[in-house]
Amino acid sequence: MRSAVLTIILLVTCYVPFLGGQETHQSAAQADFWRYDPTQKIPEKITPSTTVPPSVTHHQISVGGQKLSYTATADTLPIRNATTGVAEGEIFYIYYKREDSSDGATRPLIFAFNGGPGSATVWLHMVGFGPRRITLAPDGRTANLAYGYSDNPNTILDQADLVFIDPVGTGYSRPADPAQGAKFWGMANDVASIGEFVRLFLVRYDRWLSPKYVLGESYGTYRAMELATYLVDRGITLNGVVLISSLFQDDTRAGDFGYVNFIPTFSLVAWYHKRVAPDLQNLSVEQMAQQAEQFASGEYMNALYQGRRLSAADREKVANDLARFVGVSKPFIETNDLRISLPRFMTELLRDQRLTIGRLDGRITAWAADAGSLEPHFDAANQSIYNSVVPAFGDYVHRELGYKSEGIYYVANGGIGTWPGVREASPDVEEVFARNPNMRLFVAEGYFDLATIYYGFEWSLAHLRLAPEVRDHNITVRRYQSGHMIYTDQKALEELRRDLRAWLRTDHEAAR
Repeated sequence: MRSAVLTIILLVTCYVPFLGGQETHQSAAQADFWRYDPTQKIPEKITPSTTVPPSVTHHQISVGGQKLSYTATADTLPIRNATTGVAEGEIFYIYYKREDSSDGATRPLIFAFNGGPGSATVWLHMVGFGPRRITLAPDGRTANLAYGYSDNPNTILDQADLVFIDPVGTGYSRPADPAQGAKFWGMANDVASIGEFVRLFLVRYDRWLSPKYVLGESYGTYRAMELATYLVDRGITLNGVVLISSLFQDDTRAGDFGYVNFIPTFSLVAWYHKRVAPDLQNLSVEQMAQQAEQFASGEYMNALYQGRRLSAADREKVANDLARFVGVSKPFIETNDLRISLPRFMTELLRDQRLTIGRLDGRITAWAADAGSLEPHFDAANQSIYNSVVPAFGDYVHRELGYKSEGIYYVANGGIGTWPGVREASPDVEEVFARNPNMRLFVAEGYFDLATIYYGFEWSLAHLRLAPEVRDHNITVRRYQSGHMIYTDQKALEELRRDLRAWLRTDHEAAR
């Protein structure tokens, strides 16, 4: 029998646009796969095109010096119309269930997804927290094109069963036919389909009594918070949500707010590349962040607020101080009216070395073919990792997991149509904590992440209308010396896993 061939397409995976680049399209039809509509006309029956049988395999790895046995299931679930019962699409997933656990059906369960919108969940799965990890250099770069993977000592599988979800239009997940795509592409539609997936998964695998968690990254953090609200409105409460590289509202990166909130990350990236003033260069990363935050929210914000009312002396002082922090020249700052956009910072910081810096991770650089460009032609950080991910995942899912699909596995943007603008997540955070005050939130931020800047997120967090006990006890925020995909950096992954281990243990013990 002819062996199957797996084709994989990889495009840029991160949702968040450059400063000022947000789309604002309106959604066409909204879908809610749980709502019955007696007026709806029943169409001719349509079924998804995938005919690949599910694959169930058994494995062992070593975690913390102990053997861990688990079952891996690679399959799809149909997403049916609540009125007609017709499957309008299917979602591909990989489910890891620990076999040697005494918790059984009450063992914690984590649903995980990446961002985009339009990214498959290969990153959280095969670089972050799955039982097998793709080979990378310690700092997250491609390790000399060493395609491969090995046991992941930082997997979460020792504490919780894992479900990695590929939303429709990514991975092997598809609408039943192209005309059905609009029912899945858009924030409300996306959340409705993932919500239906969660419901059906709990039914199919008898996991109703399990403590339930959602883990999202980048755009997936928007999805996670709206999904938490969507589910609690339908009787499914989450024990916790994990957000990696989050943003609650896009206006924290727009206008003068954006310029202020970018300064700490710009400063930390400049510090990493040894471009800040000597007295700042000697600080630790935490000390540098504190100094940059004070400057950004104090002297710098006041200068932008004053505008042309700022005296010449004060304007010169803030230009000098800004140059000290962000590592670009005073003339460049003055030419840009004290306001440095993200693309210009990425091309200017190391222009004398003819290098651009990465957006997903400002530590990573690439050669600038166009030395005079005012914006990078590609993301150096994203480019440095995907060459390893594609072949390794292709081999893993086909050979080790035995899922014999000849279809294209879209790592990103597989047939994704035009998305409406993503609305801010802050109202969902407030709503879900009002409805479910026992839910806990864990937030992980990367110091060198230029895609979802940590200071913008923390501004949003400080302005949430939450009960004092929720704010004081239910929210944990941690920062790491890494970029957008925090877990690509080996040391940061170990620190993140240690923090998540303590967070999950505390939550699980409190529930007993």
